[in-house]
Order: sequence, then C-alpha cells, then structure tokens
Amino acid sequence: MPEKAQKILIVDDEPAMQEWLAIFLRKEGHHPVSAETADSACRALERDAYTIALCDVRLPDGNGLDVLRHGRNASPETIFVMMTAYSSTEDAVEAMKLGASDYLIKPFDLDEFRLRLDAALERRLLREENVYLRKTLAMETSLENIVAVSGKMRDVLDLARRVAPTDSTVLLEGESGTGKELVARALHKLSPRSPHTFVSINCGALPETLLESELFGHLKGSFTGAVENKKGLFEVAHRGTIFLDEISEMSPAMQVKLLRALQERTVRRIGSEEETEVDLRVIAATNKVMQTLVEEGMFREDLYYRINVIAVHIPPLRERREDILPLARSFLKEFCGSAGKKLRDFSGETKVLLERYPWPGNVRELKNAVERAVALESTDVVLPESLPDALRGEGWHLPSEDEITLPEGFKLEEHSEEVWRRYLRAALRRSGGVKTKAAEMLGMSLRSFRYHAKRLGVG
Repeated sequence: MPEKAQKILIVDDEPAMQEWLAIFLRKEGHHPVSAETADSACRALERDAYTIALCDVRLPDGNGLDVLRHGRNASPETIFVMMTAYSSTEDAVEAMKLGASDYLIKPFDLDEFRLRLDAALERRLLREENVYLRKTLAMETSLENIVAVSGKMRDVLDLARRVAPTDSTVLLEGESGTGKELVARALHKLSPRSPHTFVSINCGALPETLLESELFGHLKGSFTGAVENKKGLFEVAHRGTIFLDEISEMSPAMQVKLLRALQERTVRRIGSEEETEVDLRVIAATNKVMQTLVEEGMFREDLYYRINVIAVHIPPLRERREDILPLARSFLKEFCGSAGKKLRDFSGETKVLLERYPWPGNVRELKNAVERAVALESTDVVLPESLPDALRGEGWHLPSEDEITLPEGFKLEEHSEEVWRRYLRAALRRSGGVKTKAAEMLGMSLRSFRYHAKRLGVG
C-alpha cells in the first residue's frame, strides 16, 4: 500500500457504516471525511481534493451515481469506489461506465475491503505516475529542449515548428546519431495528435517477416511462432504517429506493402483477409541519400515521393560546431545528476578537443563521451584524461582553416571518403576485428557500419 496518508471521502447515510469505515481508515494511516447526503458529498468534492471516494449508491436525497457524475467534473483525479447493500447488475454496469474503479456489495469483510482499497490506491498512484511521465516526456521531447545554438539547427527547428501542426508526412534525413528520433517525437508532441500514441520502429533491425508482423500484425497460427493474435504498430498508432526509422533498409517486398498501407490507409494482418482502417501520421527517417537509392533502383520511386512530402535535413555535428559545447554541458548536467557528482564544467583544453573532433557518431557519440568522462573524472572539471582516446588525438589532427591547403586537382568527396576509411579501419583494429564493437566505438548501427565498410572497401 502507498506509504503516504490519503484523504478519503466516505459517502454513506448509515452512521454505523460511517464509523466502521472511518475507524478502519484511521488505523491504516489515512484521513477520512464523512458526508451523509449526495448534496454534501458534491460540495465536499468541490471544496477539497480526495484520493478516493467511498460512495453508497442509495442516499437520502439522490443516487450515488449522481455523485459519481458530479465528481468526474468537480474532482476528476478522485478514484470512486461504489458501495451498495442492494446488488444490482444495472447499477454496477452504469457505475463502471461512468468511471468507477470498483463496486462493493455490503456487507463486506475487513480483509476483502483492505484488498479492494489497496487496489484502488495503487490505481490512483499509477494514474499520477502516468501523468508525471507524460509531462516529463513532453518536456524532454519538446523542440524547446533540443539544443540549437547554430544557425543550421535553428533553421531545422523553425521548419519543424511550422510542419508539426500539419498532418503531412515528414522525411528526416541525417547521419546516424544526429537526433532524428528526438525531432520525430517533438513533431508528435507539438501536433494535434499528441494525446495519442507515438510508436517507433527501426526498419533495419528486423528481417522481412518479423517487420511485416510488427507493422501490420498477425493472426494466431499464421506462421511459425505466431502463438496468439497480435495487433501491428499501425493499429497501435491509430490517431497518433508512427516513426519509421532507417526506412531505406526495407526490402523491395516490404516497400510494396508499406506503399499500399500509406495509399489506402488500411492494413491487413498476416493470415487475415480483413482490412482495418488506420488514421495516423507517418514520420520516416534515413541516414542515406534517398535520391541516390532511387536512381540505383534500391528504393521505390513512388514510395519515396509518398514519404518525402516534407524533407527535414538534420546536419551532422561537425557542421554545427557551435552546438558542441552547449550539448556537452547539457549532458554533463544530466549525468552528474544521475551519478551524484558535481562537475562544474570542462577544462579549457578539453573544450578545444571537443570542438575540434569531427564526431563521426554525432550527438550520440558526444553523449557517450560525456557519460564516460563523468564516470572517470575525480576533479571538479572534466580533464582531457577522462575523454575517450580518439578525442585526445593519438596522431589525429583537425587542421584550422589557415592550415588547409587545396592543391590542384583536390577532390573533397574523395578526401572525405579517405577520412571515413581511416576511422573504419582504426575502429576495426581497436576492436580486434569485431564489427559490432567497432560500430559502437563510432556511434553507428551495425547495419550502417557494414554498408559504409562495403562501400569503401574496408574489410
């Protein structure tokens, strides 16, 4: 049972029942308040906040269901437990329809009442926790809480604010670790669909059959392992938003099925012939150049135009260096709070290292670096020794603009690809050839690591 004493309203015209309930509640550590009539109960609910109302159905001046109806408006957070000595299925059904948490038939014994009361208190506590979590999530995922000092990132957030109230499909483009899902959640929170569900799925993390099941659901026995009926995420996100991350990793067959679902706004569970209508907003994301994939025949052109109604490009961290230190300080505060440490800032040398590093893993890599630093640092500022080896140099040097030379025949794309090769090889060397670990070191997904390694001939 919750440890905190709760204020509980007893609505009953029988003095003996009032007294019995009040004595019991006081022994349990709660604060009971009594009301004998429907009118006095309604006024009590208007004046004060009660965790639970124990309300008799039959009262001298009316029906306890009327008190329940009034309480839904006057005190919507109050949990109602209805009581009656006259068992009536109709009254019980009506009470539950109106939002009552429970329905007790008098007389009830002490142990039964304690169990039912504890259950009601737990439901109230769960409701409060859910409200808190929703508020916390809304704060964490609102655009105002996305660090954006650079002009490029402010432009992204400005476009997102204009797009959010619409129902248009959005394609978020950007390298791994740039914060595409964070922007997607913020778009949902700022949209009219925010009271409803936001669901996210990584399309590159599942094989085709499992991805189809996750998106559209299945019937029991439709394939090996389908031991029960399952609702797909398109149905779960009805009236809300679905975020399709790494959409470029979908197989051609799944692209066809997704296109149909988006065009018809209906889904069909695996093994079923029935169509289910869905009303949702789609936000997709990719870390690849979609236009190139379309031109190479790796992604359907019609699906590309269906998801690319509004494109939002999130720049890599190396292109918005003004955001590096503000982001790092934000993570420093977060991890110090969870670790119980008091680090006031980064040292001057550490700041230089943070700002010069190219951050191939983008914001995700920066966050991991700060988390590591907080765990290892023993002074009141983050020193270079607490940073990952890659940030401290080990032969790597990012030239300043004055140091850069541009010889005749210089090709930036080829130079950039060579930088990628070196980082991929370095990560493989340090991970002992374990690609999963190498991908983690670079802040990349395994699928993205494999893609770039194959593209650049890194084996």
